[in-house]
Amino acid sequence: MKTSPPVFDRVKLHAEPVLRRVQSTSPRWRWGAAIVLVFLIFWGIHVHNKNAKAHAKKKGGPAVPIAVAPARLGDMPVYLDGLGSVTAYYNVTVRSRVDGQLMSMPVREGQFVHAGDLLAEIDPRPFQAMLDQAEGQLAKDQATLANARVDLERYKDLIAQQAIPQQQLDTQVATVGQLVGTVKSDQAAVESAKLNVTYSHITSPINGRVGLRQVDPGNMVHATDVNGLIVIAQLQPITVIFALPEDSIPKVMQKWHTGANLPVEAYNRDKTLKLATGRLANIDNEIDPNTGTLKLKAVFENQENTLFPNQFVNARLLLETRQNQVIIPSVAIQRGSQGTYVFVVATSSTTSSPTASLRPVTVGLIEGNDASIDKGVQSGDTVVIDGADKLQDGSSVVVPQAAPSPAATPSSSDQHKHHS
Repeated sequence: MKTSPPVFDRVKLHAEPVLRRVQSTSPRWRWGAAIVLVFLIFWGIHVHNKNAKAHAKKKGGPAVPIAVAPARLGDMPVYLDGLGSVTAYYNVTVRSRVDGQLMSMPVREGQFVHAGDLLAEIDPRPFQAMLDQAEGQLAKDQATLANARVDLERYKDLIAQQAIPQQQLDTQVATVGQLVGTVKSDQAAVESAKLNVTYSHITSPINGRVGLRQVDPGNMVHATDVNGLIVIAQLQPITVIFALPEDSIPKVMQKWHTGANLPVEAYNRDKTLKLATGRLANIDNEIDPNTGTLKLKAVFENQENTLFPNQFVNARLLLETRQNQVIIPSVAIQRGSQGTYVFVVATSSTTSSPTASLRPVTVGLIEGNDASIDKGVQSGDTVVIDGADKLQDGSSVVVPQAAPSPAATPSSSDQHKHHS
């Protein structure tokens, strides 16, 4: 096959007559000829490049090995991500309500306790003595009141016989009333003493996990102590407080007001491990002006104790699930000056090998390794997921053949039976 001469040789053939004429003309015509010569040079380069591209297109190139994946129909979840922190459902600092010596703490640090379990015991003897004293005073005043009432009844009979003056009867009525008040005061003192005896035995107000103790047995404790005796945190259930940008709030509130149960997933710091799944429990009533975010609270059962108070988590709120979406691997999506596109592999009747065609697409959602396509790809299309950087529109490709399944491959025992 005869090759065409180089581009500069072709330009030279056209330029030599012009050069000979230029040498025999005036300088004014020489400038004009120079401009014509430059035009011929650029024209020659343009023709050469055009012919080279046409020749390359006609000749084609070697087939490019690629990896492919089919587009499929599926459901695409819509998540809203936010940074969150785990908080105890209830967090109680247990304090003494009376002053006294801490005698014992039957619970162990880190132990799970139930409401009503004994946590600590303060020396009850002073309070028991006060209770006994209050009960004795009550009994004394009750006896005095009973005697005063008997005298009152006697005075009423005597006043009917005009045996005593009216003033004496009135005085006895007042005495009975005074003693009634004294008895009620004594009863209140007895109840207060009983309450102090009860307070000397400190029980757990909630179900939860006991933290490190703040005071050791043998120390004197007071109702005004700031740190308390021990801290109990309820971990089952447990809550996560996370923040979402204010632009996402209208969509969340729309779902929230309809009464929808919005699932929330908690992931570890690098989003490689899902720790727990819960539900949205509440939404704050104002947006933080400093960050432009709104706080939300999710509740998790936490049966496996994978969440711990003050733990950092990545919270993912499932807003909705879009049905019957065209889904492809997200690595198939390419980006260029023409926007987002994918290479779709198809086999034509006019070519012996499959070709890759560039197809612009409209990307809907990207979730993990999957992407939903709103426009440009149909279910069943085969898209390129590896080797797209070597492709052009219309490039020939080599699609790897799927390895035969073990069931389709005859075993050695089957072959032996066949030959026998």
